[in-house]
Amino acid sequence: MGTGTEPVRVLVVDDQELFRRGMTMLLGSEAGIEVVGEASNGVEGVELAKSAAPDVVLLDVRMPKQSGIEACVAIKETVPSAKIVMLTMSDEEADLYEAVKNGASGYLLKDSSIEEVAQGIRVVADGQSLISPSMAAKLIDEFKTMSKPDKVTGAALKLTERELDVLRLVAKGLSNRDVAQRLAISENTVKNHVRNMLEKLQLHSRMEAVMYAVREKIVELS
Repeated sequence: MGTGTEPVRVLVVDDQELFRRGMTMLLGSEAGIEVVGEASNGVEGVELAKSAAPDVVLLDVRMPKQSGIEACVAIKETVPSAKIVMLTMSDEEADLYEAVKNGASGYLLKDSSIEEVAQGIRVVADGQSLISPSMAAKLIDEFKTMSKPDKVTGAALKLTERELDVLRLVAKGLSNRDVAQRLAISENTVKNHVRNMLEKLQLHSRMEAVMYAVREKIVELS
């Protein structure tokens, strides 16, 4: 998906017509990206995702009929392979947490440049996670206020040592390729470890795994 000669197929869902049309037009001129549809609310977005089977869906958080968070949940249920990027004016931590908890792989603010949005789409399509820098800072501040246990406990005990190694590196922002090089294993092996790790921890995305890793003191943020 999004590799080789195949473009990343993108669906744009936003209730502001000018923004949606503008984003569709600008993304259409970006290399390696193909916009396969646009929708004006969450309900339309879910239906279009079913028929268009996009690689990445751009969702606004606040929309009529169905919110972006609700649409995220519905799309992940009906098109599990689709990656979700929230593209929104909302810099509320609560919206970020809800998006991550419900399977979003990215969270970008609408003041991002088209280059940042396009790169975010490519990164997420490649299986990585992305948060706007200002939101990431808020996330880190929140992490630092969380109570942290002295050792790995609970669900994390289900993970193998190698899965814990992978989780620590993923939580530090390394890509699958970088993790593979660091651990001297193949990229496919890393992907398998990430998939198994998410299943064991009952998490939906790499981004949620990062939140979990910091909360459980599997990795510490300086």
